[in-house]
Amino acid sequence: MLETGMVRAKNTINVAVKNLMDIAFGSLMFFGFGYAFMFGASYDGLLGTSLFAPEGLQTGKELLFFFFQATFMATAATIVSGAVAERIKFTAYIVVTLAVSGIVYPIFGHWAWGGGWLGKMGFVDFAGSTVVHSIGGWVSLAGALVLGPRRNKFVNGKPKKNSWARYARFCSRCIFALVRVVWL
Repeated sequence: MLETGMVRAKNTINVAVKNLMDIAFGSLMFFGFGYAFMFGASYDGLLGTSLFAPEGLQTGKELLFFFFQATFMATAATIVSGAVAERIKFTAYIVVTLAVSGIVYPIFGHWAWGGGWLGKMGFVDFAGSTVVHSIGGWVSLAGALVLGPRRNKFVNGKPKKNSWARYARFCSRCIFALVRVVWL
């Protein structure tokens, strides 16, 4: 919802469809080999080499664990969607989603969670902040650097006067103040 509120009205459906495709295509990639790369038997701590497709999903508990992990995969892919909103073609975005869902996220997840070299060194990922959000953030940064700023969003390096940027700053400050009051 945050991403939809930060794009122009003409692009809101595009954002919704991208997020839906993250789940649809990403889950297929994760089912096919991403899950295996992440949780399969470790090959020198680099990636998993077993549990491809339905091999590791024999019981209800294993299937439930797959869906639980697929939501994290979709979150990492969806973070990228917000960073490249209004600047990337749909087909190019699907390619990025497939790469993140099937290769980048699962391999890094294996390093940290699946018995990989980071986990063996004592690495601790606090609530998915590194595996999920950092992967989404780094891929987002790469995409934003390659694509550049949104067209017609800035004039001389500053947001247009009718830009949502001022509104977003106001909302974020209000939320911060509310959270601070409620938690303290």
